[in-house]
Amino acid sequence: MRAAAGDKPDSRVEFRIQKMHSLHSYMLNLNDGAESGRLNRMAPKLGAMDLNLLVVFDAIMRDRSVTRAGERLGLSQPAMSHALTRLRHMLKDELFVRSPNGMMPTPQAELLATPIRIALDGLQQSLEPVQFDPSKATTTFRIAVDNYAAIVLVAPIAAHVAKIAPAVTLEFRPSGTLNIPELLDRSELHLALGPPGAQGKRFSVRRLVQDQFVVVHRKGHPAAKAREFSTEKLAELPLLEISSAQFGADFVEAGPGRSRSAAKPVMRAPFLSAAQILATSDLVAVLPLNVAKNMVRSHQLVFRRLSRSPKPIEAAMIWLRRLDNQPAHAWLRDVVSRVTRNLLNI
Repeated sequence: MRAAAGDKPDSRVEFRIQKMHSLHSYMLNLNDGAESGRLNRMAPKLGAMDLNLLVVFDAIMRDRSVTRAGERLGLSQPAMSHALTRLRHMLKDELFVRSPNGMMPTPQAELLATPIRIALDGLQQSLEPVQFDPSKATTTFRIAVDNYAAIVLVAPIAAHVAKIAPAVTLEFRPSGTLNIPELLDRSELHLALGPPGAQGKRFSVRRLVQDQFVVVHRKGHPAAKAREFSTEKLAELPLLEISSAQFGADFVEAGPGRSRSAAKPVMRAPFLSAAQILATSDLVAVLPLNVAKNMVRSHQLVFRRLSRSPKPIEAAMIWLRRLDNQPAHAWLRDVVSRVTRNLLNI
């Protein structure tokens, strides 16, 4: 996808289409199914459609801004405005309406967004090399990460990619406020690292790690003599809870012969403050083992096992199933899996 310098208002994004039949098979989805009546007053024929306009539509849908979409495509503001006018005429809908939060899509634009994204992805994949050469690639991968993945996995993944694929760009995004399925559907994310919760049949999931919880405290802590902490012992100690990370563990033990005492936090603080708080007080924290290992490398801290560990925290990799065999994406997943295995020695 390229745009010539000095675009005039009627500039067009140029595709070199090698497999037109592949595009037809994807674009048919625009008019298939029960929704077709809502999209279709008089559906434009593919032969009469300027496919470059769909690239413009997709860019505006992603960025919610004509200006930013133009920057993404290398097109001037007049060229983008002209393309949007043509889109509106072609599809007989306003498509995007200005609002304080940017260009908001109309209901019809929302319906078109995913099929168009799938069609463009299919076309892009058909134009890509069969093999992915990381040493020469200039691809950008956008990866959502939860708190656990951000602390434990991001740094070794970044270091490994920088070594074997120096021109590849990684964009890690905190997943806490993101709608992961929607952003994966729209190809605004390539991968998500986080809990392995069911996302739907259109997604693939690969479990990466299960991590046990341990107790972290300062060196020389009054309770440091114990090699393990029981639930009862933990309940007697002042507990620091991490407010910015969902490392929550259920310490209530039910069943014959088991107590039901539970540790209760006396302080809540963000993760960035936790190590310093623990190193300068008698507070303790219950954290995943690999998070604890990161902490003790840089602070005067130690960790101890729990005699009965809560349910372990899990991290998984989630992506769109239709990208299973895409060479660049398969390479990225292999990197994440390999780095995780090396990190955890499994």
